Amino acid sequence: MLKIIRRFLGRFGKEMESEQVTRPSNGKFLIVGLGNRGRKYRGNRHNIGFMLVDRLAEAYGISMNRVQNRALVGNGRIHTHNVILAKPQTMMNLSGDAVGPLANYYKIPPANVLVIYDELDLPFGTIRLREKGGAGGHNGMKSIINHLGNDFPRMRLGIGRPPGQMPPAAYVLQDFGKEERPIVDELLAEAVKAVETFLNDGIDLAMSRHNKRLKDEG
Repeated sequence: MLKIIRRFLGRFGKEMESEQVTRPSNGKFLIVGLGNRGRKYRGNRHNIGFMLVDRLAEAYGISMNRVQNRALVGNGRIHTHNVILAKPQTMMNLSGDAVGPLANYYKIPPANVLVIYDELDLPFGTIRLREKGGAGGHNGMKSIINHLGNDFPRMRLGIGRPPGQMPPAAYVLQDFGKEERPIVDELLAEAVKAVETFLNDGIDLAMSRHNKRLKDEG
């Protein structure tokens, strides 16, 4: 009987260790939204990562008024978690030049760095979280991977493919249309919940609960 109990406790301990690997620790978190700085880019599809960071800052009263390591940053709390919100002030393709030094300065491990960005290859209104992965052709993510490696969580927000023969580079630098804005608002609201789940419960539950395509008007 004693051997059975010991064997059970050994398995239970291993399960607990496995669960802890897939969940963020109780330390600081770096939540990064990608975009291009400047007024003319503010409403662009490419700036939806910035839009989500702004939404989080507003929801939790975090002031985004300090520049550090080439990023606009704000320190605060989301629920019980210490977070640093960041919007790199490099251009998009050099985002890693801000994110890498920030993570290093605050000693934040890659598992606690969540990067949020637009995704052409997802239907408009879609959320996709992943625990790790490649850049998928996104130049901002390529830059961050050069600094952090592949093993950090990310949230892709679908903006869809350009219509007709429009070049993707021109499409991502267009503002969302008037008819798209209600869906963008709904997408950002759901993405805020996804960030909260990631912080409270880890990336696995966040993926299970929030990876979805929101119902659009079509």
